[in-house]
Amino acid sequence: MNTLLHMQGLTKEYGKEKAVDNVTFSLNKNTSTALIGPNGAGKTTTLSMLAGLLKQTTGSIELDVGIKGDIRREIGFLPQYPQFYSWLTALEFTEMAAKLSGVDAKIAKVEAEKTLEFVGLGEAKKKKTGTFSGGMKQRLGLAQAIVHKPALLLLDEPVSALDPIGRREIMNLLKELQAKTTILYSTHILNDAEEMTDQLLFLRKGKLVEQGSMEEVREKYANPQYKVYFTNSEEASQFIETSPYPARQEGPIVFIEIGEGKLQMNEVLRVLGNSNFSLSKVERATASLEEIFLQVVNEG
Repeated sequence: MNTLLHMQGLTKEYGKEKAVDNVTFSLNKNTSTALIGPNGAGKTTTLSMLAGLLKQTTGSIELDVGIKGDIRREIGFLPQYPQFYSWLTALEFTEMAAKLSGVDAKIAKVEAEKTLEFVGLGEAKKKKTGTFSGGMKQRLGLAQAIVHKPALLLLDEPVSALDPIGRREIMNLLKELQAKTTILYSTHILNDAEEMTDQLLFLRKGKLVEQGSMEEVREKYANPQYKVYFTNSEEASQFIETSPYPARQEGPIVFIEIGEGKLQMNEVLRVLGNSNFSLSKVERATASLEEIFLQVVNEG
């Protein structure tokens, strides 16, 4: 069976408020899943329950790792704002994290050194964490989350505090990790989710309101339009004036409404082919993840 994690009816209540409300989903092994939602949607609460830091009010969490004992040793967690002991070196901190996560004390230092090399902190392993930049701390936080080779890696906004170069470097590391572990991460940087995800989970007010692969979600929320790229805005304007179809213009690009799927690409090409317009490309418009996100969030 390829399922690593299954959550069933997970709920977390604070008094009369439900931070997470009856959430059910599964994660397959060696996949990457993005947990998406606005602030207050329940993303951090969900991750904290999975990490064992919060006890769910109701619902179940099943992790299939084929062992008995403390399953939390099979989980790595990087909180949004990781905390460090400023007087410890990176190596000392990571070695400590390894031991706390069940790594044998005899090999904890070796594993810590390997992990720091992997995240790009090999040359800084003897520096005190109090001297680290934000990007270095994020790498160190990732190191402590993976030093024990967890089956499930939970990341809460892992790149939100980084600059574009730092985000790119961490995303590349996560892609490498996916071959060895299963990743569930929350994010509000939608470009990252578009780049690295096998499954999307949309939370709104604690409820799971949409899920599926990128292709499935895009198909469901696809814009019923064709995009026609003219060589200049003037020709695009001329086409709009004579178009037999509902259309709108954005510079040299014209969006033609399909209208309940009745308009086929070959018909669009036929009309354009019989004209004297200069075109560079015609394609079916797809909804961006940002457009899907806004639509899903606003539906409630």
